[in-house]
Amino acid sequence: MIAAIDVSIGQVAATLVLVAVAIAVSFWQRAGLEEDIVIAVVRSAIQLTAVGFVIQFIFNQDKITWVIALISGMVLFGAFTARGRARGVPNAFQPLLISLALAAITTLALVVALGVFDPKPRFLVPVGGMVVGNSMTAAAVALNRLGDEVRSSAARIEATLALGATATQAMLPILRRSLRSAMIPLIDSTKTTGIVFFPGTMVGTLLAGASPTDAVRLQLILLWTLLGSVALAALTAMGLAYRNFFTQAHQLRDLDPVR
Repeated sequence: MIAAIDVSIGQVAATLVLVAVAIAVSFWQRAGLEEDIVIAVVRSAIQLTAVGFVIQFIFNQDKITWVIALISGMVLFGAFTARGRARGVPNAFQPLLISLALAAITTLALVVALGVFDPKPRFLVPVGGMVVGNSMTAAAVALNRLGDEVRSSAARIEATLALGATATQAMLPILRRSLRSAMIPLIDSTKTTGIVFFPGTMVGTLLAGASPTDAVRLQLILLWTLLGSVALAALTAMGLAYRNFFTQAHQLRDLDPVR
């Protein structure tokens, strides 16, 4: 069992000393990041406090319907956010929404079906949030790379189509490179876990009083879970989005410049 950890407002406020260090470094080097740092700190405090109350409410209710509502909101907001990073892909919102929803549903269903976690809000809410967040990042990176590649390789794609290839055949090399770009960051962080850095979940459970063995096992579960969800989200987003570059006759559409 993990012991409860009590953190006072004073302890939280004390860490503002390190924020001051970041501001001082920015001011000293004239990086111009002081305002951004202050905004980031204020927003993080407000947003996390609000989310904390929402999660506490869901835990108190102890009903799956509230979990579904929260995860659905995360998926929707995540799709809107990722769309802003994938401006080079026409009509990217729908592929992103479907890919995030599929990754969340599939991942949570599997961990429950395999007996990894109980179907309770205390487990599904944090795991679902991690899945949606990492899937959003991977899908956004994949589509951003996809849009850049299509624009830079438009002549080659059209030449391939002219030789009789389908849109899917012409896009396969680009899709593979985009998938690699989306997955490599998480793969690299998984490789270096425990050597270069300690992941947040492991650190949190250790601070909360869990044994190192339990903390490691929980972290491994989450890392491997995220690998599957990220791969699924990126693949689904690309598989749906690349079709928006082509007409029904497998012709490359005229691409608007990215703003």
